[in-house]
Amino acid sequence: MKNFKLGLVINPIAGIGGSVALKGSDGDGVAEQAKALGAIAKANARAALALEILLPYQANITIYTVAGEMGEQTAKALGFATQVIYQPDSEQTTALDTEQAVQALMAQEVDLLLFAGGDGTARNVCHIVGDRFPVLGIPAGCKIHSGVYAITPKAAGRVVELMVTNQLVSLTDADVMDIDESLFRQGVVKAKRFGEMQVPSELRYIQAVKSGGKESDELVLQDIAADIIARMDDELFIIGSGSTTAFLMEELALSNTLLGVDAVCQQELISNDLTEPELWQLLKQYPQDKVKLVITLIGGQGHIFGRGNQQLSPRVIRAIGKDNILVIATKTKLNALQARPLIADTGDSELDIDLSGYIAVITGYNDQVLYPVASPQ
Repeated sequence: MKNFKLGLVINPIAGIGGSVALKGSDGDGVAEQAKALGAIAKANARAALALEILLPYQANITIYTVAGEMGEQTAKALGFATQVIYQPDSEQTTALDTEQAVQALMAQEVDLLLFAGGDGTARNVCHIVGDRFPVLGIPAGCKIHSGVYAITPKAAGRVVELMVTNQLVSLTDADVMDIDESLFRQGVVKAKRFGEMQVPSELRYIQAVKSGGKESDELVLQDIAADIIARMDDELFIIGSGSTTAFLMEELALSNTLLGVDAVCQQELISNDLTEPELWQLLKQYPQDKVKLVITLIGGQGHIFGRGNQQLSPRVIRAIGKDNILVIATKTKLNALQARPLIADTGDSELDIDLSGYIAVITGYNDQVLYPVASPQ
């Protein structure tokens, strides 16, 4: 087995705004605002999950990376042979640091560029790499619309493992997509294609480009909404993000946060766009048997936790309880997964396992199907 040269770039603030309802980390001052609200950066922890898959092959891997939190710390902490090829000018890293680091890694002729971030990070990488060099994304941001990301951090590690062990892996062109975060914070989805990059393709592990927009079959959505509304009594209903849950809120004539979490009781709005700490405090006011969580899946990908709803932290999910989670989706959306399971990627491996198994998905009025949920692989 030859020595594998793995390039690694981590955007250390990717997704930092997710748990405090800021919808991402893009924009001047957003990361500082998120930290002031108590948000904790998780990109390095997500990258570590991918690299841990490669620990059995340490002797055959050298990681070429960036100083500090942009890769060096995580690679060295796991015991990999590490070469630092770029040093940021300050502790507060920028998009320019990502682009200059990628340029330096390409000059080292690494076998694969592995990067952790969200769609903004993918755009930075694409600006330098284009479609000339194999890359793979570790999902760590709030917005993961691009097809250059593995479905989970561990899945990214599995793809690299295939390459390190010299198994045949096809290269596929995948779209780099992003949305305007400033508009998204106002509830407007405006996505744009920014290019494409080459990714090692293994269908079990690489995600589809996110399906956006509202469901076209309004009659089915009305039936799903009617089912949930009929269940509403004196319980607290936590409404997760997504276009399907947004339709439910429209049927209730309540304002909705497209990429956020809202609270409803007795069909009246309690609060919009709750942060994780706000959710935690709200849950303390209700016994567990008086709380329901309504979530949907990301179209084309199947995530029910871990994408776009980071306010739903492991402690929040545990406080609600698995039996109080209501998953809603049309059968069309489920069929589009082509038998792939739903994914619970909460960042807590024990909780992911607890959430695994079959779950009833509400697909219409008094209509449910059993569908498998899997933890990240």
